[in-house]
Amino acid sequence: MSFRNPYDDVEIPNVSVYDYLFGSIAEGDLDRIALIDSKTGATTTYRQLIGQINAAAGALAARGVGVGDVVAVLSPNIPAFATVFHGILRAGGTATTLNALFTANEIGKQLVDSKAKLLVTISLMGPQALEAARAVGIADENVIILDGEGQAAGGHPNAADLLGAGLPAPSVEFDPATHVAVLPYSSGTTGNPKGVMLSHRNLVANVAQIEPLNGMTADDVVLAVLPFFHIYGMTVLLNAALKARAALLVMPRFDMVEFLEGVQQHKVTYAFIAPPVAVALAKHPVVDNYDLSSIHTMLSGAAPLDAELGNAVAARLDLTMLQGFGMSELSPVSHLMPFDRGEKLVGVRAPLSSVGWAVPNTENRIVDPGTGEDVEIPADGVSAAGELWVRGPNVMVGYLNNEQATADTIDADGWLHTGDMATVDADGCVTIVDRLKELIKYKGYQVPPAELEALLLTHPQIADAAVVGAHDEDGEEVPKAFVVVAEGAELTAEEVMAFTAERVAPYKKVRQVEFISAVPKSASGKILRKDLRK
Repeated sequence: MSFRNPYDDVEIPNVSVYDYLFGSIAEGDLDRIALIDSKTGATTTYRQLIGQINAAAGALAARGVGVGDVVAVLSPNIPAFATVFHGILRAGGTATTLNALFTANEIGKQLVDSKAKLLVTISLMGPQALEAARAVGIADENVIILDGEGQAAGGHPNAADLLGAGLPAPSVEFDPATHVAVLPYSSGTTGNPKGVMLSHRNLVANVAQIEPLNGMTADDVVLAVLPFFHIYGMTVLLNAALKARAALLVMPRFDMVEFLEGVQQHKVTYAFIAPPVAVALAKHPVVDNYDLSSIHTMLSGAAPLDAELGNAVAARLDLTMLQGFGMSELSPVSHLMPFDRGEKLVGVRAPLSSVGWAVPNTENRIVDPGTGEDVEIPADGVSAAGELWVRGPNVMVGYLNNEQATADTIDADGWLHTGDMATVDADGCVTIVDRLKELIKYKGYQVPPAELEALLLTHPQIADAAVVGAHDEDGEEVPKAFVVVAEGAELTAEEVMAFTAERVAPYKKVRQVEFISAVPKSASGKILRKDLRK
């Protein structure tokens, strides 16, 4: 039996992301501050941002970017990210965002799979970006280094080259419901990273779905430390905040002191975090040295937030702590606590251990993975656990060039099978309790075991390997490798960890190693991870 949220559905216009966010902006909002650079304090107004987006779109069109062409973006959070990202969409292109921690090899994989024709980056990431681009055949003139010397100095095109020509944005036509706006990469419920095709309608829908729940207004100053390249930062921060006409304090990475100084100096009112930030805010003594009283709301996502930890932050900083749930394949938000935890909008207060209610315009099912039958929704109390299924306008178009993975995730009736185990209470409030899927969540990042296993098997002294999530001394989930050493070989745990650390982004590193005689597998050859977890 399906169930819905307690809210009214919202209108989802059939328009592009650009038209939805900026097409009807009020004259009085144009001179509001849209972006604040946390490093320099420089500000960008909505008027300036829209002008820059249009100029970027014109420059990209002049470089041959049109409807359906893919442009890759490799950058931390900087104000120019918003210009480039929305410029690509404005030109009719598709933006594939790369993790700023990626190695050249990882960058190259995504460039090839997405068929990107241009790569936009910054000088800090230039070495690995250029190595990857050259390896996959992207010409130097198609690598734009935003803060580089520029073509006039014999270098790669830079931001001035992109925006200085002042070319008008092109006139483009496409169907917002089917045209792919962004192509982030996700491991889905299992396996190697896959391109998640999200249409303009997917992104517009998700901003519209969360807008009445997050309580964000034009008077808010929103801290943007979660990466824009991740779908959480892309939708919940970049797009939703711009739609609300709020000001975004753009921070390239989390540094405790810079975080606290930014909040104090710019009077941040709304902060979006992942659980590791909550740990620091709850426990670090330096927090007491700063005035954080301007923050009225903090929302945690990307990984489960422990209720005790969340309540500790709320009590220490005197704010409302919220939690939500989503995945790249859902654009990403499927569940969210309202800004008041539900007291006014729903009539009950969501427990912080939950992820709140389904967002508007969506349906949910909780299905017993053993029987395939729907779990009964209780008249009182909490249901049994089952796999959470979601259906709505925020469900992805599918995985790029992978019909089988798409069919394995979205069934014939349009239900997306999340791979997460959940319960629902009598009020419709959902709590995530476990994972069916094999992904490891390290500090909010997805770590696919299959990717690390494939890498480990390239080591000449490793005969077999399996990777699962384990917990470190702080209770954080980390990648743990079970390794079978080749006959006659000798290998240490430190050597195994160093081997992976040299070849993957830091968050994917193997952090624990155990040597075993054989990897347990089913008759079909599938790794029995549950046996290893025991």
